[in-house]
Amino acid sequence: MPLNNVKQPMSQPLVSPLLAQAQGGPLLVAAWQQSPIERQTAAHSHARGQLLGARRGLLSVTAADSQWVVPATHAVWVPPRCEHALRSHGPFDGWSVYIEPDACHELPTQPRIIATSGLLREAVMRAASWPQGALEEPQLHIARVILDELVSLPVEPLGLPLPMDPRLRRICQALADDLADNRGLEAWAQWAGISPRTLARRFVGETGFAFSQWRQRARLLRALERLAAGDAVTRVALDLGYDNVSAFIAMFRRQFGVTPGRYFARFHL
Repeated sequence: MPLNNVKQPMSQPLVSPLLAQAQGGPLLVAAWQQSPIERQTAAHSHARGQLLGARRGLLSVTAADSQWVVPATHAVWVPPRCEHALRSHGPFDGWSVYIEPDACHELPTQPRIIATSGLLREAVMRAASWPQGALEEPQLHIARVILDELVSLPVEPLGLPLPMDPRLRRICQALADDLADNRGLEAWAQWAGISPRTLARRFVGETGFAFSQWRQRARLLRALERLAAGDAVTRVALDLGYDNVSAFIAMFRRQFGVTPGRYFARFHL
């Protein structure tokens, strides 16, 4: 599923591509950038593992066969050589940590979202202030804190995995193009040329979600994108196929424990 359907100019890398591809060098290199415009990177991969997040706002990230909308309270881990792409929603205020390939052997082998801690965020910002080059012992201590936090912090289920079956992929793409489409599983099965029973079984087997759950998650992630861009809650709710704004707010509260207004207020303190 594409991050968006509009062609945007690609942003410059946060660090030198040669450094991101380096097999040796410093244990990790961190970078932080603020920009008044949206940041977007095309699908790419590199030798170093990457931990990335935002200090404010939302990021859309694709990695392997999953898509995430990531709030500022979370970060994404991308293992070495894993193809990924990124887009910020509005001005970019984000950071990345590039980890030497040999140091990634004990880190997760699959992309994941983690809930960040204050310790991790402070360590990353400290590392982003270092000049590029070999790390001294106090810097190595902070670098190891970042690696320890990456391993120990809880994994969050904000992803939206995509199925491998081409018929199911066609359905997912059609839904992504029009999330207000409320056709049921049987109608989608007929549209894709697959039996409802097979569709239901394969959806769970390949994504971990029932069909209706996958569509609700897709709507939720799109809602986060739209709300972060400043769209009105009522317009978002109706555009995503909800009968009324109350039903949308109730769904949002079930997922995040707060209303949309309170959710985004946390990132603008």
